Amino acid sequence: MQTGPSRRGTTRRSLSAFFRSTTAAFALGSVAAPAFAAVDGIVTGAIFRSTEVIAFSIVFGGISAAMLSALWMIRQRGRAESENRSLRGAMSDARHRIGRLQALITEKDRRIVVWDGLSERPEFLGQLPAETGAPQDDRDFLAFGRWLKPASAQTLESAIDRLRSAAQSFDLIVETGRNEVLEAQGRVSGGEAFVRFVALSNLREELAALKLERDRLSAALSNFHGLMDAVDMPAWIRDADERLVWVNDAYADAVEASEAQIAVEEGRELLAAAQRERIRSQATYESPFRERLSTVVRGNRGFFDVVTIRTPSGAAGMAVDVSDAAAIREELDRTLKSHAETLDHLATPVAIFDGDQRLQFYNQAFQRLWDLPLGFLDGRPDNGALLERLRAAGKLPELLNWKQWKDNALSIYRAVDTQTDLWHLPNGQTLRVFATARPQGGTTWVFENLTEKVDLETRYNTLVQVQGETIDHLSEGVAVFGPDGRIRLSNPAFRALWGVTEAQAAPGTHIRAIEQACGASYDQPDGWKRFAQLITSFDDERASDHGILELRTGLILDFAVIPLPNAQTMLTFANITDSVRVERALTEKNEALRLADALKNDFVQHVSYELRSPLTNIIGFADLLKTPTFGTLTQRQAEYIDHISTSSSLLLTLVNDILDLATVDAGIIELDFSEFALDDFLDEVTLHMSGKLQESGVTVRIVAPETLGTFVADHQRLKQILIKLLTNATNFAPEGSLITLTCRRDGADFVFSVADNGPGIPKDVLDSVFNRFESHGKAGGAGLGLSIVESFVALHHGTVAIDTAPGRGTTVTCRIPSAERTSVVAAE
Repeated sequence: MQTGPSRRGTTRRSLSAFFRSTTAAFALGSVAAPAFAAVDGIVTGAIFRSTEVIAFSIVFGGISAAMLSALWMIRQRGRAESENRSLRGAMSDARHRIGRLQALITEKDRRIVVWDGLSERPEFLGQLPAETGAPQDDRDFLAFGRWLKPASAQTLESAIDRLRSAAQSFDLIVETGRNEVLEAQGRVSGGEAFVRFVALSNLREELAALKLERDRLSAALSNFHGLMDAVDMPAWIRDADERLVWVNDAYADAVEASEAQIAVEEGRELLAAAQRERIRSQATYESPFRERLSTVVRGNRGFFDVVTIRTPSGAAGMAVDVSDAAAIREELDRTLKSHAETLDHLATPVAIFDGDQRLQFYNQAFQRLWDLPLGFLDGRPDNGALLERLRAAGKLPELLNWKQWKDNALSIYRAVDTQTDLWHLPNGQTLRVFATARPQGGTTWVFENLTEKVDLETRYNTLVQVQGETIDHLSEGVAVFGPDGRIRLSNPAFRALWGVTEAQAAPGTHIRAIEQACGASYDQPDGWKRFAQLITSFDDERASDHGILELRTGLILDFAVIPLPNAQTMLTFANITDSVRVERALTEKNEALRLADALKNDFVQHVSYELRSPLTNIIGFADLLKTPTFGTLTQRQAEYIDHISTSSSLLLTLVNDILDLATVDAGIIELDFSEFALDDFLDEVTLHMSGKLQESGVTVRIVAPETLGTFVADHQRLKQILIKLLTNATNFAPEGSLITLTCRRDGADFVFSVADNGPGIPKDVLDSVFNRFESHGKAGGAGLGLSIVESFVALHHGTVAIDTAPGRGTTVTCRIPSAERTSVVAAE
């Protein structure tokens, strides 16, 4: 279509040039003919003079030029005729071609619009098929918005404007309102702009549709890329070999690349190799990969929700930074968990129901309150079903209209304010129930157990009444003052002790008035001033006080100032007149007893020392009388001398025992520690006891290891201990029996025991065997043996134990540690 108009313009221009050159040639010939005639005349008739020669030369030159021009014109004319013949052939071909083109243009599958200049009206050639929806009328055809789709119409109008104004060609595929596809081509030729609209055939229509689809996809892809570059979520596309082919700006920023293309070229990866391998193995065409992964972005580790899809050509993915959301979610989870743990440890039962009225949370107190199975509660029962189960178990209040009560309880899901109710349960409990609607849906039920509170209030009121009655009936005087110095309460005993009336000690009376009222009974007003100072003091730590007051009436009062926790102060006055008098009498009696005990000790010591001298003389003279030097004694005299010697020895032993006990009681006895061999010590004790044992007719058996070693103790006192134990056993052992002395070493301690086969010690006597002057043996005696044993063992820091029972004998065991000191003074 472009060739016809251009060739036609060329032909017109060639013909015009030919006609102009031919006209010039004929004009030149008409001018040259007279010149030739003139020259001929001159040649034949003129005389050859110099001037004439010049003139002739000029004329001849002109004639020659004319002839040359004529020859050139003849030649050009031949050439023009040849060109005319060619042009006529070309014009014939052009007319034939134009005819064919006009035949093609007039087909009903295309239409051409031609503009000759910017202001010229367009010329329309051809028509489009009616099924395309293109108007047949020329005026309606250019209204593209009426029969083309808006996007196509807008694109086409813009392209035509650029074609006519800037000679910018275009090739477009446009869609009509009937979804038909047209091809629009815009060109400029010979100062004319024309647009050709072609209705496409099936194949070309499919190609055009594909182009449209390609343009749509390109536009969508461009929009997609623009959108992906605008968002702050890294996104990428990979080819079939898992290589990056496109990334957005957020991806480039995440991998610290200056541009997205650099990140693609350098293959900078956002995720670690192990993570990419897991994505590649898990992502399929049917199911995308979705998982939260951790990676390092700009030196900081963060969390991303990664979504990757697999396609036949590769894969595409996106990562959403959820680090802040994860931190917030973790904080929320920790907060919710902390709240749940806090609620779970609360003593107040709490239950939370969601928007579907199903149990979402309950604490241990709630389960204990209603005693419901954990399986039932973990099954998230409905709120109504929970109430029905509690009613069936007889745990809800007995109501006349259950349905109305239940509907009222569940109306909290539609309420705005918190609902409060009191439930009096059949088991005697009283609950205050708070039901609060939650902003996100559901309700929170809180059950406050008022049973204990009601019981405490009842008991408190009862206690207040009992305390009032108790205080009123106390024998001690009680008065309670407030921090302002005014009396709050007083009992009758207070008023009776101080001789004031009930009106004078009425509640609200200031302590100064109380002081004046009590002044008649107490002649020292400074005491009440001190009470007032302690009661109204502003010190951070209020001091307490106590003491004794003596009234003019002869009463002796024990007072106490006691700060109370509620900033009040209590004064108590106890009548201790009788107890003080008794105490004084006891003090006097105790002093007299102390003096008597001292006198007794002095007497015992004095008598003991005074008795020793005559007893020693008696024993000495008796021994002298037994010697033959003073003559032979008769049998009766010898017996008398023996009785005197024996009785004197017993009396001396008794005096020594009494003296030892007296020195122990006085705290003046001293132990003389020395180191000695225990084997020799036992032989010495046995030798000393041989006479006593022979008289009693008993035998002593010593059970001890071959060598007991050495021991540090008071030799004399330890000997006394063993002799006293053996003597005591001899007194209780029957005649002909066996006494066993068992000795052993336990570390540094010396442990020994004396066992006899006597009648044993009754239980009622066992508690007093170590008492002084307690004698239960067959030989009688003063009963000081075991008392001395216990005292001397205690001085050695040892212990004494008795194992006995009626009918099986007695065993006395002593444990004495080895001493390190040289002497020990008995404690008082």
